[in-house]
Amino acid sequence: MKRIGFLSFGHYQSVPGSLVHTAGDALNQTIELAVAAEELGVDGAYVRVHHFAPQFASPFPLLAAMAARTKTIELGTGVIDMRYENPLYMAEEAAATDLISGASGAGGRLQLGLSRGSPETALNGSETFGYVPADDETDADLARQHTELFRAAIDGAGIAEANPKMTGGMRGALGIEPQSPGLGDRVWWGSGTRATAKWTAEQGMNLMSSTLLTEDTGVPFDELQREQIEIYREAWAAAGHTRTPRVSVSRSIIPIVSDADRNYFGLRAQVEGKDQVGHLDGGLARFGRSYIGEPDVIAAELAQDVAVQAADTVLVTVPNQLGVEYNAALLESIVKLVAPAAGWR
Repeated sequence: MKRIGFLSFGHYQSVPGSLVHTAGDALNQTIELAVAAEELGVDGAYVRVHHFAPQFASPFPLLAAMAARTKTIELGTGVIDMRYENPLYMAEEAAATDLISGASGAGGRLQLGLSRGSPETALNGSETFGYVPADDETDADLARQHTELFRAAIDGAGIAEANPKMTGGMRGALGIEPQSPGLGDRVWWGSGTRATAKWTAEQGMNLMSSTLLTEDTGVPFDELQREQIEIYREAWAAAGHTRTPRVSVSRSIIPIVSDADRNYFGLRAQVEGKDQVGHLDGGLARFGRSYIGEPDVIAAELAQDVAVQAADTVLVTVPNQLGVEYNAALLESIVKLVAPAAGWR
């Protein structure tokens, strides 16, 4: 059994062919897609976070709205760029959102993917938010520091000294409120290399790996990604963590079952049906292939994808600008036609 989730980047733009012209369209349609996905038996609804671009930016109002409209589906991010975040305010928002998602306020459905972020449209974007690495630090150091403080806060660590005049004489450190028990076990790190996968395991976070790895050894994408997952699991065991970790991979999966599918994606199958290698952030990167074609054909191909087989969760990137109806039909094809044939259900 594999969990299947959708991952939306929340693109919006008023261009011909798009059904998502504004930010309001993107937000409201994603709420509706989460509701439809839950009815179809999809396990997760995830959103990507970018800044200074016509895409999703602040995820928690959206996740809370999705939580209020659904009952069972996991709600998550893939991923939040931690360079931009105030860790303590984010801890309050995350806990509140998780509590909204739970039965009788118990929490439990929020899955938070975090990361150092990716190349972006703004130069020094996080610095304009007020977060500047020290002279001897990198952007990655800043993201990890923010993540460390955020995780401590959601685990109930004392953060601020109590004012005894306001606490009836009580002294000591106060934690943030609210707290949502168990949220700390549902934090993931978006890893693009084998080295960061090892670090993720050592830190006790779940592993989230996308269709892009920021390194290339010449082997097919799925084999490199499987190696990343193996390194992660070995490091997890060596660290002595007691719980079972989760691992997700992202894939572009488009079953061709209608004329609309064929019109939108038929030609792309010829171009995107293999890995691509390019330059990113000054080094080589490997991009995973797309799975586009007849459901039985891509199911057989996915069954041979060694990274997909190694993961417990598959996040399917959706073309959100095609609207709720199209994407709900796409997810239905994956759940009913591809997943059983690939051995996921």
